[in-house]
Amino acid sequence: RNHRGFIEANLAASKLGATALLLNTMFSGPQLAEVVEREGPRLLIHDAEFAGLLGEVPPDVTRVVAWGDAEPETLTLDLLMASADDGALDAPGTDARFIILTSGTTGAPKGAQRSSPEGLGGLAGLLDAIPHRAGETMVVAAPLFHSWGFIHLVVGLTLGATVVLEGRFDPARTMKLIDRHDADVLVAVPVMLQRILDLPPEESLRFRADNLKITTLSGSALPGGLATRWMERYGDNLYSLYGSTEVAFASIAGPEELHKDPTTAGHPPRGTELRLLDESGERVRTGETGRIFVSNNMSFEGYTGGGDKERIGSFTATGDVGHFGPEGMLYIDGRDDEMIVSGGENVFPGEVEDLIAGHEHVIEVAVRGVDDEQFGQVLKAWVVPSDPGALDEARIKAFVRQNLASFKTPKEVVFMDELPRNATGKILKRALE
Repeated sequence: RNHRGFIEANLAASKLGATALLLNTMFSGPQLAEVVEREGPRLLIHDAEFAGLLGEVPPDVTRVVAWGDAEPETLTLDLLMASADDGALDAPGTDARFIILTSGTTGAPKGAQRSSPEGLGGLAGLLDAIPHRAGETMVVAAPLFHSWGFIHLVVGLTLGATVVLEGRFDPARTMKLIDRHDADVLVAVPVMLQRILDLPPEESLRFRADNLKITTLSGSALPGGLATRWMERYGDNLYSLYGSTEVAFASIAGPEELHKDPTTAGHPPRGTELRLLDESGERVRTGETGRIFVSNNMSFEGYTGGGDKERIGSFTATGDVGHFGPEGMLYIDGRDDEMIVSGGENVFPGEVEDLIAGHEHVIEVAVRGVDDEQFGQVLKAWVVPSDPGALDEARIKAFVRQNLASFKTPKEVVFMDELPRNATGKILKRALE
């Protein structure tokens, strides 16, 4: 989890020129064993709480406990550090590499491998769009094993920042840490902000966040209504980054863009170029939906198990589709494999999700295609209402018809208490039935 052991272990791997594989804390035992078998690590560093998941990991993989009460005779990071020679190290013969696993929302998680980029061009683009400053204090609530949390660890080290970590996210605890440390920056995923804003009013009013200059988000789609609520409560400090494990970052929407349209993904940062292409590889016109391709110096090198994202020249596909608005801002329409054909019409669930998420009585929503005898496929929506008595299926359908073409109206609406999510806050649509 997020603690000093994660940082110490990764810095040690870097000094050795080793490859570090970052594992998801929400893995089940079989998932963990599958990834370990595929990637073949020699050393597994884990918190004591996860020891019960290691039953299927081969015994020749050395175990080291990073945090928690270890069994007697167990090797720990603290023991390793206490027994180490403090002398200078020889420079490694190879550069360190990092493997970050994809979220696995559409299948088994893949290992996306990358080396440290040449120079600071990619990082400079991020800092040009988001006003981080040297010596700032940063509360990192996003998981460090995910690319969003990990890149902010790199940013923090580069800027000499104070990095505040907590093993498990708790909305009230996170806000207390921000106030206690007069934090300048909160690094989170959208669902974390949602849970902070949903705290009881009497508890929420205690938090000042007086020094909070940057709230930076990625990892999953940002519902427009959530962006507006956060800025009304905590000021114009919200920066939403769109990207993927494979391409790092693609575009950033800051407060100015989010006030213009809270559903936008913004503009590409300096050093990053976007292209929206049709099926033949030609650029689409403004307003038309195309496949999103990104070019920067942060792109991954391919999957560890073989395979790659589609590439055209220096541009790598994100796996999403989107369109440019009249002001050149990017809008995400959904996954390129989520498009359905309903009665002969192409429909992207993302557009309908964005609309329903903006309803005053909706907390969050997921929309995807399901099979239908009459139309081939239709949309189905799963909605978490803020006030169950204020919404029913007919009202949701009427709201969509009033704002979008009728064929985009979900055929069925299911109301839920919460949506299933992974550790980075992405909704697991395959778990919805």
